[in-house]
Amino acid sequence: MAYLISCGWEIEAHRFRLGRHDLDLVVRRGNTVAFVEVKTRRSVTQGSGVEAVGNRKQSTIAKVASLWRLRYGRPEDEYRFDVVAVQDQGSGQYSVEHVEDAWRLGRGWL
Repeated sequence: MAYLISCGWEIEAHRFRLGRHDLDLVVRRGNTVAFVEVKTRRSVTQGSGVEAVGNRKQSTIAKVASLWRLRYGRPEDEYRFDVVAVQDQGSGQYSVEHVEDAWRLGRGWL
């Protein structure tokens, strides 16, 4: 969250839930709302955090995002899906990769 705030984003929601599924973060900058999946890795043995967000996870995130959009969205809002991959470098050091607009859904995904 601190990284996104430092980049000018405002936190709209943290761990917004729909049943057993949730959105890690919903952030806003102006009229842009990003639904952010955060993945932390200690090693790259099982792939990067970005690679961990496959089609099934994207679909689940989109369903929860649709509910958030219905409840809290504004007519002028533009939406996108981002991934923030955090890599534990050891010794308390982390690297952050922010992939903006990581994937898109078809029009009318609501």
